[in-house]
Amino acid sequence: MSNSPPASLALAERNVPRYTSYPSAPHFSAKIGAETYRGWLAALPRAARVSLYIHVPYCTELCFYCGCNTRAVRKRAPVDAYAEHLIAEIALLGDLNGARLTHIHWGGGTPSILGPQWLETISGKIASRFDLSELKEHAIELDPRRMDQPLVRTLKAIGINRASLGMQDASPHVQHAIGRVQPFEQVERAAQWLREAGIENLNLDLMYGLPKQTGQDVARSAELAASLHPQRLALFGYAHVPWFKTHQRLIDPATLPGAAERIAQAAIAAETLASFGYRTIGLDHFALPDDELSIAAREGRLHRNFQGYTTDDADALIGIGASSIGKLPQGYVQNAPDMGHYSRSITAGTFATVKGLALSDDDRLRAAIIERLMCDLALDLDDFGGVARFAGEMETLQGLAAQSLLTIDGGRIAITEAGRPYIRIAAAAFDSYLTASQKRHSVAV
Repeated sequence: MSNSPPASLALAERNVPRYTSYPSAPHFSAKIGAETYRGWLAALPRAARVSLYIHVPYCTELCFYCGCNTRAVRKRAPVDAYAEHLIAEIALLGDLNGARLTHIHWGGGTPSILGPQWLETISGKIASRFDLSELKEHAIELDPRRMDQPLVRTLKAIGINRASLGMQDASPHVQHAIGRVQPFEQVERAAQWLREAGIENLNLDLMYGLPKQTGQDVARSAELAASLHPQRLALFGYAHVPWFKTHQRLIDPATLPGAAERIAQAAIAAETLASFGYRTIGLDHFALPDDELSIAAREGRLHRNFQGYTTDDADALIGIGASSIGKLPQGYVQNAPDMGHYSRSITAGTFATVKGLALSDDDRLRAAIIERLMCDLALDLDDFGGVARFAGEMETLQGLAAQSLLTIDGGRIAITEAGRPYIRIAAAAFDSYLTASQKRHSVAV
């Protein structure tokens, strides 16, 4: 893919959504508030299958590259207060008492900053509210620098069965440039502790496009990550958005790889992981052939949500915590991202929903098209109303076909291997919201 045609470099620099949802979050509006959310929850069938996302927006320190909704905190008081609010928000989900929970995901930030006691207390609250008999996955994102064995024992005790370790890059000069000094030995030790505790399913997060990063750095990091035999890996391109995440101004843009180098780095990582037996999943995930993610991809039942590629097919995703996003059959809801608004709402006994979007039939149709493209790299428009309905979109896709990034055969669209890094560009052809908000999104590759 380092031999991509020159025209593709301009595509790589286009600003498009990551399509972890459609419509994407910038199109949410304040028309959707707490009362709407309460009504949507009440309308869920009693037999609904639900997944839960818990956001913890705190870290001990901020990494320069971070694009997450989080902040640095050194004192316990804000963390303890936040844990109380999480418990209170779970208590507000009265309409879901007894609902069948299939997935739980703790994200952030650094969720483990809550500490063993709060992790146990919050998990106990969840267990008292939901039916866990069909729980398939209980996952948590972890910072290897902030782990010890008592924490790992707590994770096992509360039922964690998948852990995601942030590795990013193993090279010291890159780690210094991103404000995250983390010797590989720390990642290796964390993986060992988790497996010794019986938490066998491991994910590792890698990044390309970081400051001062080279193709050699990316290859070495991928090799070291694969040496730990994680079942899954994610490879994310760094999104430099200092107008949105001001701490990214600590990164000198002159040290960032250009579009051609980013494309080459992504290809090097993919080729390295393939040499260790990993299968490429969608745009940026990798999994061993016998992992459920690989199986779902082969069987056409892969999904994509705010945590990336997933096997989660629940009827509703419930977001807990500041900035958390949920999805229900009727549409999307998002909690207040600022801690003051979130805390005041929960303390007052009401949901902290500040915006969202009610889905139209056209939204649902386009969401299904975009998800299948992002997951399967192919679709047949005859399954979505026919080619005639999407004449303008097909005209746009012809430009990608001319560059051999996809093929078109009647209504069937298939992304080529050379086109895999540009899936988001193909998906964007079906995004009716995109024109007004392109500058809000990260570059495509």
